[in-house]
Amino acid sequence: MHVQSSGRHPGAPRVTLLTEGTYPHSHGGVSVWCDQLVTGMPDIGFDVIAVTGTGREQIVWDLPGHVLGVRSVPMWGDAPPGRPPRGRARRQLADAYERFLTALLDPGAEDGFPPALYALARAAADGLLSPFLRDDTALTVLTDVWRRPGRAVREAAPTLHDALTATGLLEHALRPLAAPPPEHGVAHAVSGGVAVLPGLVALERHGVPLLLTEHGVYLRERYLGYRTAPYRWPVKAVILGFFRLLAEESYRRAALITPGNRYNRLWEEQGGADPASIRTVYNGVDPAAFPPAGPEPETPTLSWAGRVDPIKDLETLIRSFALVRDRLPAARLRLFGGTPRGGEAYRERCEALAAELGHADAVTFEGRVEDIKDAYAAGTVVMLSSISEGFPFTLIEAMSCGRATVSTDVGGVREAVGDTGLVVPPRDPEAMAGAALRLLGDPARRRAMGEAARLRVIEQFTLRQTIDTFRGIYHDLAAARQRPPARILLPAAAATGTGSLAG
Repeated sequence: MHVQSSGRHPGAPRVTLLTEGTYPHSHGGVSVWCDQLVTGMPDIGFDVIAVTGTGREQIVWDLPGHVLGVRSVPMWGDAPPGRPPRGRARRQLADAYERFLTALLDPGAEDGFPPALYALARAAADGLLSPFLRDDTALTVLTDVWRRPGRAVREAAPTLHDALTATGLLEHALRPLAAPPPEHGVAHAVSGGVAVLPGLVALERHGVPLLLTEHGVYLRERYLGYRTAPYRWPVKAVILGFFRLLAEESYRRAALITPGNRYNRLWEEQGGADPASIRTVYNGVDPAAFPPAGPEPETPTLSWAGRVDPIKDLETLIRSFALVRDRLPAARLRLFGGTPRGGEAYRERCEALAAELGHADAVTFEGRVEDIKDAYAAGTVVMLSSISEGFPFTLIEAMSCGRATVSTDVGGVREAVGDTGLVVPPRDPEAMAGAALRLLGDPARRRAMGEAARLRVIEQFTLRQTIDTFRGIYHDLAAARQRPPARILLPAAAATGTGSLAG
């Protein structure tokens, strides 16, 4: 699906947002962030290359006129158009794919990943890559690489089913390479992973500077997700090797990396990013849009807001609530937020857990709420139970509303909260319940924490600060691309004839 608008902004930077599973086709924290960025900069023209599921997803955000185009790149819909390579092209692509796979599985061959990736990108642009990866030749190449002497995965005795699974996963993951990359302006990837692929191609092919913003750590979340994925080790070795080397290439090539918190920065530096290329930019909210929430509910209530997803670890939250209710039988747990397509089984599991623990009557899944402020006002204490976060919007929004919070110590949570809320270890129902009970039992402390939390947002995490920072970054990156190469002046003793050399 391609949506085109006619608005143009001569003289301003052109920015292409690169997204995956978020803006403008779904709701959630990253989508909110993108919408804030776009609507806050009417002076800048935006395009969006959105990696989606099937390609049939509807746009759910009202797009302003300066969003000039949206291109959907489906990972799981129909295969991209193209034809299988023949003759010399087939042999060349097989060689590039062999170097690509070897880099994923052999630590001594990792330097071969970038040139192999860009060779695959050229094949994708010609419509050859996806058909090749659906052909028996790709299976043969992977099987040969797996079975080489000294290869660790060889000991796991990879099967034909493993080869089919790994090749299929790679074919889907590499589909964004076929998307026409931006040729001008700035490419801004709003997450790591496959969303970055068109940006890397744009940089390689057209010199378009790449800006990378990680809200959560994409690679860490892939590690977490694949721990319980139903694949054998040879498959995981290929896929996680791809995501790891893609992260390293993204960190190495990005003109600037703007993590949403200092925790992400540690991962990025570990992944090979130059510390000088990293600049932390916190998420922000408009305090006027999230005013003090007003009176607390009459019944002691824990509220939560977000998407219903395993990474939010609602099971720990439900288990902690069961402990709270043992002490406060009147307590309630209200969960606000939608369930993404494909996440229905997780929600059913959470509902079954509440029933199993004997608290189905007190745990309610409220679904999406028209005004998210209502979700925070509904709680005496606002909870966050995630096992991975960046710099969560729900947390700073609740803080702006003046509610006391209990949050898990992941990502940038501690940076956001400071001493204005309670922070507990992830996956620890007892610690979470204890913190919630302390706040539920101390109205004066809740009130003081809520007031301090709102003041902290006003002082440090406003939307205006975030937008102004990124506007400046866009202008700087666009100007740097247009700037002619600098001339390096030599010392007089070293000068010969002209006294300078072009650099």
